[in-house]
Amino acid sequence: MKKILFVASEGVPFIKTGGLADVVGSLPKCIDKRYFDVRVIMPKYACMKQEFKDMMKYKTHYYMDFNWKNEYVGVLVAEVNGITYYFIDNESYFSGFGVYSDNVIDEITKYSYFCKAVLSSLPLIGFRPDIIHCHDWQTGLIPVYLHERFQQNEFFRGIKTVMTIHNLKFQGRWDVKTVQSITGLPGYFFTSDKLEAYKDANLLKGGLVYADAITTVSDTYAEEIKTEFYGEGLNGLLNARAGSLRGIVNGIDYEEFNPTTDAKIDFPYDKVNFRKEKIKNKRALQKQLGLEQDDSKFMIGIVSRLTDQKGFDLIAYIMDELCQEEVQIVVLGTGEERYENMFRHFDWKYNNKVSANIYYSDELSHKIYASSDAFLMPSLFEPCGLSQLMALRYGTLPIVRETGGLKDTVEPYNEYESTGTGFSFRNYNAHEMLATIRYAKYVFYQRRREWNKMVDRAMAADFSWEVSAKKYQEMYDWLIG
Repeated sequence: MKKILFVASEGVPFIKTGGLADVVGSLPKCIDKRYFDVRVIMPKYACMKQEFKDMMKYKTHYYMDFNWKNEYVGVLVAEVNGITYYFIDNESYFSGFGVYSDNVIDEITKYSYFCKAVLSSLPLIGFRPDIIHCHDWQTGLIPVYLHERFQQNEFFRGIKTVMTIHNLKFQGRWDVKTVQSITGLPGYFFTSDKLEAYKDANLLKGGLVYADAITTVSDTYAEEIKTEFYGEGLNGLLNARAGSLRGIVNGIDYEEFNPTTDAKIDFPYDKVNFRKEKIKNKRALQKQLGLEQDDSKFMIGIVSRLTDQKGFDLIAYIMDELCQEEVQIVVLGTGEERYENMFRHFDWKYNNKVSANIYYSDELSHKIYASSDAFLMPSLFEPCGLSQLMALRYGTLPIVRETGGLKDTVEPYNEYESTGTGFSFRNYNAHEMLATIRYAKYVFYQRRREWNKMVDRAMAADFSWEVSAKKYQEMYDWLIG
């Protein structure tokens, strides 16, 4: 039995702020339990819901030398869906109102403590993993610490590490002197071939230098991050480690996102009856949101964080033009104030065409996936993206920019061969996006049989976690040998 330990700053069902939590919650369940014992370890945040805290049982506690102090480390344990979860408990680090804060030094201190505590806890919880699978910069110090002080202990020798990049933009950077003092790492670790980058200490870089394998969340993103535009200053290192880098596309939970059994939508449907049933969801959503009730309106859904990365400057540029047409645009999400206000403005200006829902609601997100005709994701960069996978599952055709996981998962419509599962455009250009939306709209109105065939193909595509899990298993086997 091969033992794998996932280490992450968040994970479903316990705590979630983004797609990382979905990966950490879903992937371990799908890895073959006959050959792998997969467990997860994360911080115990004060902001977790009480029902989850009540599931945790005390495992052990001890004191650890960290940041010039003797720090308490508590370890709790819970089991959900057959997976064992461990939690690192320390109220001075994990007691904030949210998971993350804007104070970079606090974040670096908190997750440096977490990395050291994870490794220190392993002999005490009686679990010696063959592989520690680290996720994003918050766990970047694990491969580093493993190469440094923990090598002196027989227990840790031979443990391999995998570093998964979910979003390269976030790296855990601060000045060398401060980070060296916090982490207790010797000075020779802070050189340009190790943790130092552009005169700062960089925790993600440390993880990428010392990990035995590196993965990211789609094949295209794995190639893109070797270039200067997408590489966020680490493209040189990622090129140097290209032999250890692979892309494995994320999946989604096909139980949770299933139009046939989804309790959050008004009218369940499947790939046989969607022609009759899907439209009923559109009518219900139009009524709920106060939009004009008209079956023939081309409804475009957007469920997203409202940030630059997601391409909202392109949408802002053509929104007036788009709203002159027979469309309805339903937006759900929060983010940068200017985009929140932009959508509020267009909701006010074109009230029967635009519905701006500037908050987050899991229930409404499901309704948008089920009700819309098309789903818009014009991202500047997108490591994997999950929304387009959910849209495909519900037969809502994605309109995407060809970048990262969007390029890998949405096959553009080819009218000559009658293939494809959505629509795409290449350049980061507002009018190229508008032309693609108009083309999708033309197919929707003028070539309805072709549109329905595309919906068939979209709903038949398999982006469940089972597919990705097999690829992770192959990598684990390769690493352990």
